[in-house]
Amino acid sequence: MPVETIEDARRAGDFFLAKGVGCALITLGDKGALLLSAEGSEHIPVFRAGAVKETAGAGDAFNGGFAAALAEGATAREAARFGAAVAAISVTRAGTAPSMPTRAEVDALLGRVA
Repeated sequence: MPVETIEDARRAGDFFLAKGVGCALITLGDKGALLLSAEGSEHIPVFRAGAVKETAGAGDAFNGGFAAALAEGATAREAARFGAAVAAISVTRAGTAPSMPTRAEVDALLGRVA
């Protein structure tokens, strides 16, 4: 199913929830992400970390940040925000692997928008 808007993401997430998953996280590029569970949904906005230079690797940055935060014990919401911050910084740089931020950079961005 095509997903371009937050409402599209809600329908896609509801589809997965109906299939029995406990939580769905639908990314929307420059529109952020939508986190859905049986308890409800929350839009995770895009962070602004500077001028966008290149978006290649932004999805991988988001997913890697999300997974790292979950591995550290973060909630799904906290992990999604962390992933969004990683992606926000990565798009301000050229390349894919070279654009990945340090933990200190991500923590600083999250500290500015907390």
